Amino acid sequence: QNEKELQDVVKQQEEKLLQLIDKSGEVMRLKAEVSELKRLLQRAETEARVLWEEMRGKEHQVDTAYIQERVMLRREVEKLRLLLVEKEDENMRLTDKY
Repeated sequence: QNEKELQDVVKQQEEKLLQLIDKSGEVMRLKAEVSELKRLLQRAETEARVLWEEMRGKEHQVDTAYIQERVMLRREVEKLRLLLVEKEDENMRLTDKY
């Protein structure tokens, strides 16, 4: 009797653990998705900002190559800023850990 109860309790704990693992995987997937969406939003905002700045001063004359170059340069700056923040976060985690 006690052995059966113990087996039932162990089985319930295993099921709960599997549910937690599934939820953990889902949370990680959602975090990755949020990160990707933030990156895409930042990219769109960068493009919009460059285009708005260019259109502000020019009514009919638009140098698309120049605008594309500015968009690319802004993307690079944003990417480098993001990498810097990630490295700073990583350094903080490492210093907190040790």
